[in-house]
Formats: sequence, structure tokens, C-alpha cells
Amino acid sequence: MNDIADILFEDDRWESVGLQHLANKAFATVFLNLDLSLDWEVSILACDDIKIANLNDEFREKSKATNVLSWPSYDLKAKLVGGVPDTPNVNKPYDNLLGDIAISFDTCEYEADMAHITLVDHTVHLLVHGCLHLLGYDHENDADAQLMEELESRLLKGMGIADPYENK
Repeated sequence: MNDIADILFEDDRWESVGLQHLANKAFATVFLNLDLSLDWEVSILACDDIKIANLNDEFREKSKATNVLSWPSYDLKAKLVGGVPDTPNVNKPYDNLLGDIAISFDTCEYEADMAHITLVDHTVHLLVHGCLHLLGYDHENDADAQLMEELESRLLKGMGIADPYENK
């Protein structure tokens, strides 16, 4: 299988975590469970808190670091609140970029420590979360959040990762 994730490593700590493998595993799990082609590709910026804070400020007008940001290539958002987003189709061999994700090592590591979970499990969760954003899922309201969180929990369980929303 070719790499689903095309990663730009701005923070070398991500390489020691095995981000390439984790991303390919996370995205393949999402795609296979949603009956999507494995021909899709996701671009990842593996960065630190300084870079992601700048991106968060530029694109969301929030001047603070965050764990993951997503920029979808397609508008797949559901037409109805709580509805399932549209399904993307790979139309041309060169038009297979689902979108871009930025992920911060510092915030991910801190959140994993605070939650007493492994950095690997938290990273996979955030990659799944980011990928679902690229696919039109969001958590802007309770109905959409419930749909997205239930799907995340099911996907993570299939990979042997505990439900991050269980004690929410």
C-alpha cells in the first residue's frame, strides 16, 4: 500500500513517534470503515506549538496553540444538522488530496500526559479526528458532535484504543 499520508516534518520529534505509520493506519481505518477509496491522500504538517498557534491565529483568529487543525479540499458538510456528510469521489488520479492537517507535538504530548494515555494513542485519535473533519464531520452543535464522537469511538475501538469520550 502506498502512503496515504504525505508528511512535512517541521518538528523531528514526530519522526521518533512513527507518525508516518500512525497516520497511514488511522486514515486507512477511516477510509475502509466508511467505504472510501484508499487512493485518497492527506497532507500533514507535523509541527510544534509555535507553528500551530500561528496557523490557528491566521485561519481561526484564535491566538493560542491547539492539537490539530484541518483544511478540507472539498465541502462535504451534511445538509442537515446531525446528518452524515456527503461522500467524496476520486474523479481523477491527480485530484485525490482530501485535505491538509497540522498537528502539534507539544500540545499532543501535554494532552496525553494530562489524560494518562500514551502519546501514540492520542496521536491516532487526533489523526482520526482531523481526517473526519476533512470528510465533513464537525462538532459545532450537539447533534453533529454526537455523530462525530460516536464514529471516532467506534473507529478507535477497532484499533484497540480506548474511547476518549467515555468519561466526558
